[in-house]
Amino acid sequence: MSTTETTQTLLTRPKRADARRNYEKVLAAAREAFAEGGESTALEEIARRAGVGIGTLYRHFPSRQALVEALYLEEVEEVCRSAAEQPDDGDPWEALNSWFERFNGYLATKQALAAELLNYLERDAQLFKASRAALFEAGEPLLKRAQEAGVVRPDVEIADVIQMVIGIAKIPAADPRQTQQILRIALDGLRYRPDA
Repeated sequence: MSTTETTQTLLTRPKRADARRNYEKVLAAAREAFAEGGESTALEEIARRAGVGIGTLYRHFPSRQALVEALYLEEVEEVCRSAAEQPDDGDPWEALNSWFERFNGYLATKQALAAELLNYLERDAQLFKASRAALFEAGEPLLKRAQEAGVVRPDVEIADVIQMVIGIAKIPAADPRQTQQILRIALDGLRYRPDA
C-alpha cells in the first residue's frame, strides 16, 4: 500500500469544486485555530475564521472528532508529500535533512491534535497506525538513498531516526530556534564517518 493509499483510505474529500474549497478553508482555519487555542477551540470559531456557516462545517465534519481526524491526516499527508517532492537527483543528505526539518515542524501540530484525538481513540487506533506507517514509508527511501550514497551511517533504520526526532520535538524550549539547533546537531550524528 502506498503512502497516499494509506492515508487516503481514511480521509475522504468532497468532489465538487465549491465543496472542496469550503472543506479546505475549514481545515486551514482549524489548523490555525487549534495552533492558537488548542483543545479549547470552539467549532463556531473555526467556521467564523473559514468564512463559512456552522452548517457548512458540520456538512463536511459531522463532529469535532471528524474534524480533528481529518486535520491530523491532512498534516500526515503533507509531510509524506514533502518526502516525495525531494528531487531524486539532488543531494541525498540535503533531501533527508530537509524532510526531517519538515517532519519536526509537523510534530508541533501533531502533539496538539493527538492529545485531543486521545479523548476519542485508543493509542493503537487504526488512524495512528496508518499515519505511522505512511510516515515510515515516506521517510525510508530518503534514508536508504542517503545510506547508499555513503553519507549516512548504515546501522540506522527509519524507526530509529523518527524516534530521535520525536524525542527532540518534545524537549521544552523557550525558543523554537533552540529545538532546530538540537535537531541539526542530532541529524549531524547520522553522517557516515569511516573509521580512521
